[in-house]
Amino acid sequence: MYKAEHFDGYHSIPGVWDEMYLQDSNIRAHYQRVIDYLSKESPDDLGKKEELAQRLFMKQGITFTVYNSGEGIEKIFPFDIIPRIITGDEWSFVEKGIKQRLTALNLFLKDIYHNQFIIKDGIIPIDAIYSCPHFLREMYQVDVPYDIYVHIAGIDLIRDEEGTFYVLEDNLRTPSGVSYMLENREITKRLFPDLLPNCGVRSVTQYPNILYKNLQSLSPRRISNPTIVLLSPGIYNSAYFEHTTLARLMGVELVEGRDLVVNNQKVYMKTTTGLQQVDVIYRRVDDEFLDPLVFNPNSILGVPGIMGAYRKGNVAIVNAIGNGVADDKAIYIYVPDMIKYYLNEEPILKNVPTYRLNNPDEQKYVFENINKMVVKKTNGSGGYGMLMGHAATEQEIDEYKLEILKEPRDFIAQPTISLSAAPCYIQGSLRPRRIDLRPYALCGPDGIEIVPGGLTRVALKEGSLVVNSSQGGGSKDTWVLA
Repeated sequence: MYKAEHFDGYHSIPGVWDEMYLQDSNIRAHYQRVIDYLSKESPDDLGKKEELAQRLFMKQGITFTVYNSGEGIEKIFPFDIIPRIITGDEWSFVEKGIKQRLTALNLFLKDIYHNQFIIKDGIIPIDAIYSCPHFLREMYQVDVPYDIYVHIAGIDLIRDEEGTFYVLEDNLRTPSGVSYMLENREITKRLFPDLLPNCGVRSVTQYPNILYKNLQSLSPRRISNPTIVLLSPGIYNSAYFEHTTLARLMGVELVEGRDLVVNNQKVYMKTTTGLQQVDVIYRRVDDEFLDPLVFNPNSILGVPGIMGAYRKGNVAIVNAIGNGVADDKAIYIYVPDMIKYYLNEEPILKNVPTYRLNNPDEQKYVFENINKMVVKKTNGSGGYGMLMGHAATEQEIDEYKLEILKEPRDFIAQPTISLSAAPCYIQGSLRPRRIDLRPYALCGPDGIEIVPGGLTRVALKEGSLVVNSSQGGGSKDTWVLA
């Protein structure tokens, strides 16, 4: 092991896959150049780079919002300057697995909103679908362009103690975080300008261009320059920075619901020169708030009548409405079965073993082993509402069991998986912290493209397994080597 001053305190966590170190404390080959470079930097130099990164994040307004007691607190997104590195072979495996998974999920969504063969053939129980709050009967028999429901996906991956990749979640509604992936790379270029080309790191900057090309292709009007807008809930949304970033990078209008109007089942944008017909909407507004005439009547975020224009095929909406049924955690259990059913293939990427708490036998097993489990709400997000069995008190466990017994369908349980760790620069030295990975996939008429990288989220608190920014997590740049 290197004896550079800032490496002295680095000790791999026993029983945890370390992204940088082998079990014998030798550095993995793909980290060698980075470590050679960092070993020549003093802790003072690295400290200055860390301060520069924070100043750049502050200057560019790279923030997220934490809602606590009804109050929005805006924070700088924590960034670790040491990159997470993935080899070309590892990435090829991940890429192939995600493409297979999204192909099956798109087929599932088309099937479930049309012929429902997967239910008729007994692969998925009908009550698992119909009890899902995100299964929208309003989408039944609605055709979408090119049969693509999932245009943008953020698939959450983790590695276990053996280094095996698992899919933790499928984010198929309005996945967020891609702006942090892009900004992390820009910050890294400023901090280590020579290191990226020397290491052969693949670019992520093509993401907005690929997304824009896909959005263009969905236009119901066959015109050379269709009108594309990004529909945001507004400045108080926690991901508003991302909405502004993507709209700017794609060169499209950033709008809110009040900026759009439906007339004769077509969507128009209000402009200073009059109404302009909108062809494609990249929406960051959840289904339930999208059309107050169809869903939540109290919503002021959406556009009255937009569902009528969508059903008529006069506007394309990205991602498709009703996708939530495919990333409900109770449906996640069946994705390997979907892959076998629709594609006649074995899943490349594994699911985390998952227990349904509305199944009496599985519920009994989970309750008996709850100190080894992570229990989640099937439609929860952001790391909220989870029970980490190994860290919970007896009282917390008993109270959580009562909640489960009230609505067992609303919960699933998974064994606690020891997330892999990567080196982070913390208080002047390198220390291991747990990580996950969210690659971003873009599905278009020409196929599925996955930008080589993604958002590596970091549990910055020592010993924590929760990587969500709202729970004290941060992120780091993700390098995929050529």
